[in-house]
Amino acid sequence: MKRPVLLALALLLLFQLPLTAAEPTGSVPGETTAERDARMAWWRDARFGLFIHWGVYSVPAGTYHGKQISGIGEWIMRRAEIPVAEYRSYAKDFNPVKFDPDAWAALAEEAGMRYIVITSKHHDGFALFPSEVTDWDIADASPYGKDLIGPLCDAARKHGLKFGLYYSQAQDWTHPGGAKAGMKDGEGWDDAHKGSFDDYLKKIAVPQTREILTRYQPDILWWDTPHLMTKERADLLQPLIKLRPGLITNNRLGGGYAGDTDTPEQHIPATGIKGRDWETCMTMNGTWGYKSYDDNWKPTETLVRNLIDIASKGGNYLLNIGPKPDGTIPQESIDRLKEVGKWMKVNGEAIYGTTACPTRLPAWGRITTKAGDDTSTLYLHVFHWPQDGKLRVAVANEPVSCCMLADAGRTFPATLDAEDGICVNLSGDPVDPIASVLVLKVKGRPEAIPYYIVQGDDGSTLLAAGDADLQGGLKVESRYGAPNIGYWLKSADTASWNLKISKPGKFDVVADLATPGAGRFTVTVGDAKLDCQAPKTGNYEKFRSESLGTVQLDKPGTYKLTIKPDPKAWSPINLRSLTLQPVK
Repeated sequence: MKRPVLLALALLLLFQLPLTAAEPTGSVPGETTAERDARMAWWRDARFGLFIHWGVYSVPAGTYHGKQISGIGEWIMRRAEIPVAEYRSYAKDFNPVKFDPDAWAALAEEAGMRYIVITSKHHDGFALFPSEVTDWDIADASPYGKDLIGPLCDAARKHGLKFGLYYSQAQDWTHPGGAKAGMKDGEGWDDAHKGSFDDYLKKIAVPQTREILTRYQPDILWWDTPHLMTKERADLLQPLIKLRPGLITNNRLGGGYAGDTDTPEQHIPATGIKGRDWETCMTMNGTWGYKSYDDNWKPTETLVRNLIDIASKGGNYLLNIGPKPDGTIPQESIDRLKEVGKWMKVNGEAIYGTTACPTRLPAWGRITTKAGDDTSTLYLHVFHWPQDGKLRVAVANEPVSCCMLADAGRTFPATLDAEDGICVNLSGDPVDPIASVLVLKVKGRPEAIPYYIVQGDDGSTLLAAGDADLQGGLKVESRYGAPNIGYWLKSADTASWNLKISKPGKFDVVADLATPGAGRFTVTVGDAKLDCQAPKTGNYEKFRSESLGTVQLDKPGTYKLTIKPDPKAWSPINLRSLTLQPVK
């Protein structure tokens, strides 16, 4: 394959750069907070949706000229640099005669999902709907010869599901001028690619977006990979959302448009995304589009716990299937969706309409919340049944009652301790090996107990990324292995930790960080202050431990440690942790 380094760099930029720099209030200019809340209400309540990646790429199914092509299945044309004419020939074998839209919608409903999003056109440019602006579509290029999107849209709504359409607005590897990851405007690997990207937008992307919005009236428009999308180019597409009042869009249009939702891909943000609606999209195996030899299927336990984890952080879970070219869904996907559905049938109340955990994440599982002024409900998703029978919940509210969601007659006593919060005294065995859900009702709105990091037996104190109080646009992310504080783009953003020192003394402050720059910042803890300069580690992925200096903490007690960038000499860093190591 040609240009592997450029392609890898392009993919990194497309999916890892922060895409939420503008319009943080959503996609509708002038919309009030109340109006936006009303528009987003169903989406926030749903929590769980089905993603479908389906197209001509399911025909080669990951293999080209007898060779298995690495990477995700729907990218085979780009990765193998298949000529346009040759790739178009696959369409004659894309004949989904076994497609049953009612069965697909029923499966999503059985899984406990509340909405569907399907690829109306992916990066190969092939449309699953009859398009008036091209013959590279299901009606003209495939023996199937009729619409796939309309029947699924009707079936979804028949089953009470909302319906969304994915549309690749920039990347198009078939139509002349379409963008290609890792390549500049006008570049390609085939003469058939020659053309203007701006002409492509005006002749294909804009009219097709108008087609799908007016014809199917989707509830969601899911843009993808804004390669080459300047604001001027995005401005051609953004006004079209007015064609569908109430439409929800994501943050991948480009041009600085943040849309309504952030879209972390294949990972769950360690602490959610503060101040934004967000949706983690994930595959069940290693690919989005069908790949015949990808058998790396996630177990049902992982899928259910992912859903719980995401809901506990205030997000939605968009779980993918990749159908085959005959219109059937891989049996492994069907089995898992049905198994997830069994858990949701019993425990869905603890997912739908919930908000994020009010406390730091407990070691025994996760918490979802339904808050009220008089009484609030905390759903305790217990992954690990405590051996001592004591389930600790770090809230300061007085408990009212606690029972098992699957068996309301099975109750547990709960008591409040001013320092440690609520302790639920468990008895018996868990009811579900994946997650047993308890319903804990408390007085008032949940109020978290302040969390302090305590010294270890050796006197050291580890301040991890996930325990930080973040101000500004900082986020805890996990794409470089262990969680780190990232998106430290502004010098006004700060991170701080609350710690409790029982063994005072002199401490070496050691940072585990990565940065290509050498920005300056201060570390303050108590009366001590360090003026620091980050070491150049090479890039944002190459972490290294570095001593920042020493501080003297003379008295036992509680302290607050804060990192504050120097506004005159700041360069972004990724920070995994700080450690206070006693100096002997």
